[in-house]
Amino acid sequence: MTERTTGTKVGIIGLGSMGLGMAKAALAAGLDVAGYDVADAQRDALEAAGGRVGTSAADAAQGAEILVVVVVNAAQTERILFGEGGSGAGGGAAAGMAPGGVVVSCATMAPADARRLAASAEAAGLLYLDAPMSGGAARASTGELTFMASGTPAAFDKAKPAVDAMAATVHRLGDEAGIGASFKMVNQLLAGVHIAAACEAMTFAAKLGLDLAKVYEVITQSAGNSWMFENRVPHILDADYAPRSAVEIFVKDLGIVADMGRAERFPTQLAGAALQMYLMTSAAGMGRDDDASVARMIAGVTGVTLPKGED
Repeated sequence: MTERTTGTKVGIIGLGSMGLGMAKAALAAGLDVAGYDVADAQRDALEAAGGRVGTSAADAAQGAEILVVVVVNAAQTERILFGEGGSGAGGGAAAGMAPGGVVVSCATMAPADARRLAASAEAAGLLYLDAPMSGGAARASTGELTFMASGTPAAFDKAKPAVDAMAATVHRLGDEAGIGASFKMVNQLLAGVHIAAACEAMTFAAKLGLDLAKVYEVITQSAGNSWMFENRVPHILDADYAPRSAVEIFVKDLGIVADMGRAERFPTQLAGAALQMYLMTSAAGMGRDDDASVARMIAGVTGVTLPKGED
């Protein structure tokens, strides 16, 4: 990696739609950012933005005071931090961080996983901030995310330069890891149901022969609107299903909600129905496409015609 000495040393692992934007926001704040992603294009994009690119996750984390892990799930987070053998095995990115550094864990995961990873980080002499976020790729690039964070005061203090650069709002939800993860799962329950409902509503409107652009205009000015309706329906209108947030994300997240509900003996009927809609969409071959593809799945089942675009 090329040398760069200005600012707090921050490693960012996972340069997807969220992670790359977060890296750009950190660079704009003057932080010394090194990153890694398995995709060549994402590494190239970070380098073009002025960041340093590691040859591996461990390389990008070398000497980092703050390591932001923006991957899909708990299993990936654990493998990145502690190597293939998991917690306690050594060989992962955590081993090369600056002593007393902080891991900012952003993946959506079950609260029990967040608590377990926090304990492993503490055993390695590191701080851990349970910090799932929300806001989308555009807000990530402008440093306007919302973090649902929990951890010790020391973890918050240590992570502050990076979190302040990336977030417009930081909710400090408690002193223990797992609380932030719990809040994120409540958010994901709502988000997943709202997207599924928006897709159902638009395909229903198509079945009724309505002008879908006019439906969007009317509903976004009416009580039935939601942030997800307003954000996802343009993908349907434009027939643009390039993944901003993939169907598989909600297969995973609503699956976690279902597992948590079962463990707590708490029924999650609406989330369960939405989960089946995402599973059907994935089974139809659209798992890696935008989550608005639920509308395409419904249209295929019902024979409804939606706006057409390139495959």
